[in-house]
Amino acid sequence: MTTLQQMVSVIIPCYNQGRFLGEAIESVLAQTHPYFEIIVVDDGSTDDTSEVAARYPHVRCIRQHNQGRPALTRNRGLPESKGDYVVFLDADDRLLPDALEVGLGHLDAHPECAFVSGLCRKIRSDGSLLPNSQSGYVEKSFYSALLTYNYISIPATVLYRRAIFDSVDGFNTSWSVKGSEDYELYLRIAKDSPICSHNKVIADYRQHDASLSHNADLMMKSTLTVLRLHRDHAKGNKEYQQSYWAGMKSWKEYYGELLISEVRACVRTRRDWKQALRSTFVLLRFHPSKLVKHAYQKAYCSLAKPGNSLRFSKGEVRDENIVSE
Repeated sequence: MTTLQQMVSVIIPCYNQGRFLGEAIESVLAQTHPYFEIIVVDDGSTDDTSEVAARYPHVRCIRQHNQGRPALTRNRGLPESKGDYVVFLDADDRLLPDALEVGLGHLDAHPECAFVSGLCRKIRSDGSLLPNSQSGYVEKSFYSALLTYNYISIPATVLYRRAIFDSVDGFNTSWSVKGSEDYELYLRIAKDSPICSHNKVIADYRQHDASLSHNADLMMKSTLTVLRLHRDHAKGNKEYQQSYWAGMKSWKEYYGELLISEVRACVRTRRDWKQALRSTFVLLRFHPSKLVKHAYQKAYCSLAKPGNSLRFSKGEVRDENIVSE
């Protein structure tokens, strides 16, 4: 059972998302757990972010010069907060009414755990629910699972014990992990501390073009950088090593496909040669075999067209494993 002492600090970083901020704030005000504080950190917005926050008497708004990185904005809110528990809610996302109550109940049941994570569902920019959009669920081997993939969809689904930040620094502010700061923090905590999860949907994840997760160049670089920070820790543990290499493979393949699609769109539709080259260089650096495989397939398809005198026969097609890692 939750108690008065279980104050939750909800930190909302916001940069030019005043159009969504009201929904985020109201989703906290609607919580079934009544003991919370709301801290909005306005990262030098040029829209009406501060005005929106000012409409709510119980919201504390902290303004800062634009830092350009969510990690710095989230970290700015931590020393300002007073709760025994912390949630980081992005300004374009929403909590469901029982999010805090559910999270606190699970941490009560697992006092050894540094944080608990739940599930989210995806919504459109206008707030309407996308079909079949619920995130995945993990029951055990959490560090291993995180090495394989980030099963925690958005920061809002995580409830931290405030005490963990006494021993673990906040979000990593290095440029090299920009876009994957939350993933880096989950792994850093899970490496040394027990964590847990539940299968309750507790947040809405808004899909729109301004999200950093749509930047495949950035996300491939930062995600693989985060994983490489754990390569040494995985050594000597068979389960961790297998998960690490599975993660490297799956992330490369996932973002590699997105980057190939990006290059195609830049060349065929947008004629954006600068972005096409940027995405190609990222592929060359982080997943060259994907680029080679794509080039090979394109060449084969071109040469195999009817009427082309220079085409491969079936027997001349090499096993595609020659270009896989």
